Amino acid sequence: MARVRLSVAERREEMLRAAIGQIEARGVAAVRIADVASALGVSNALVLYHFSTKEKLVAAAFAYAAEDDLARLRALLDRRTSALRRLRAAVRWYAPTGQAKGWRLWIEGWAVSLREPSLRAVTRDLDQRWKAALAEVIAEGVAAGEFTCPDPAGTALRLTALLDGLAVQLTSYPGAVPRARAQEWVNDALARELGLRGR
Repeated sequence: MARVRLSVAERREEMLRAAIGQIEARGVAAVRIADVASALGVSNALVLYHFSTKEKLVAAAFAYAAEDDLARLRALLDRRTSALRRLRAAVRWYAPTGQAKGWRLWIEGWAVSLREPSLRAVTRDLDQRWKAALAEVIAEGVAAGEFTCPDPAGTALRLTALLDGLAVQLTSYPGAVPRARAQEWVNDALARELGLRGR
């Protein structure tokens, strides 16, 4: 069967999705250009034409995944409801007990970014944008009188640090922390950070 002719942008996106799938299945260290090419039924040369090196393909794949995650976060935070509801929805989605997928991908990315500057830039940018988005909705909630928080940026940092740490535990060591317990900790942290205890 003949392959459908794709635009350059469509072909790159197809390769990025395939790379993400291969990274999740094999890990960054083990994945090869040949794995991505094979998954798509194309030549290694075509993948290299678009990305020139495995490192550039991996960094672009993580950037693609990051933009997808950020778009989902933005959709949750842009809803027409209270800041508290939006914040709770975002934290529930992001938490390793929620619907967010790809924690294995991000744990891989964090590990590799220790040695790969291009990937470190991608993961740092994602981290900063997540925290900024959460801090923004926290500040909106404070301004609207929904809750109290003297340091929205600090709260966003502590919440994401907790969620990231729980993600490592739940993804790397299944059963180490029951999901219900992890969710309880997240809810308690949110209530404490926003002065919501007893409300």
